[in-house]
Amino acid sequence: MIKRFKMLFSLILIIAGVVGAGYKQTDQQMYDLNRGKEISMSEALTVLKQKQVILVGEHHSNKKHHEMQRDVIRTLKEAGMQVAIGLEMFRSDSQKALDRWIKGEIGEEKFQQIYYNNWNYSWSAYRVIFDYAREEKIPLIGLNVSRNITRQVAQHGFKSLTPEQRGKLSDVTCRVDKAYMDYIKSAFGAHAHGDLNFNYFCEAQLVWDTVMAINTLNYLKKYPDAVVVVLTGMGHAQKGAVPRQIRERSQTPLAVILPEVKESVDPETVTSKDADYIMLDS
Repeated sequence: MIKRFKMLFSLILIIAGVVGAGYKQTDQQMYDLNRGKEISMSEALTVLKQKQVILVGEHHSNKKHHEMQRDVIRTLKEAGMQVAIGLEMFRSDSQKALDRWIKGEIGEEKFQQIYYNNWNYSWSAYRVIFDYAREEKIPLIGLNVSRNITRQVAQHGFKSLTPEQRGKLSDVTCRVDKAYMDYIKSAFGAHAHGDLNFNYFCEAQLVWDTVMAINTLNYLKKYPDAVVVVLTGMGHAQKGAVPRQIRERSQTPLAVILPEVKESVDPETVTSKDADYIMLDS
């Protein structure tokens, strides 16, 4: 009996070692822009645990970026934090569907239909996020506004919205200042708006940023002990975009994490004015 117990105990230790080793392998290396040094994600945890909003940028079609985002969420979750995931890729009017997905009330095929009704990028790139959230029962929050509204603003300006359309934007105002226009030029490029009026393009981006900020803060009003990990494109995640809108409305502590993109987002091209950490592409 004692021999069998020792064998079983040894097996448990081996399994625990394998699991532990596997987790250490996902201890993402990061560059701390505030301290100018490379650290591990577990080292950054001391600071991240003090935040209530953590924006993690992405290139929408890059599956590795979503795996890195999942690692951030998992690190916070396993540290005992009350994590929720804010999603650029879902409108707030799809919240019931997100809740049902987490509860296991709808299958993947049906959920994919809802996903594609909200977003154009491949489900396979984002699946790692949605599967992990469902497995761990992590709330998902639809942060965005109808694309029809942002498209109309981009084409005809904020002033073209009807009273009914403006009513769906809560307390959103649209005053594009020079600092924001300069940010848009640097984040999206001077020609990112194509043939659109640049002022209207900025207004559309501002509406997008503002709605996501407001919906994030509204969630925290209901769940003040939560930390919201906001998953959004690079241009919206940087400090001049959604974070600025959060700071204009609240003292909520936040951090910005961007994935490394060589010669675009790396320790040589990004500063602490843009983000707090860069997830290094090892």
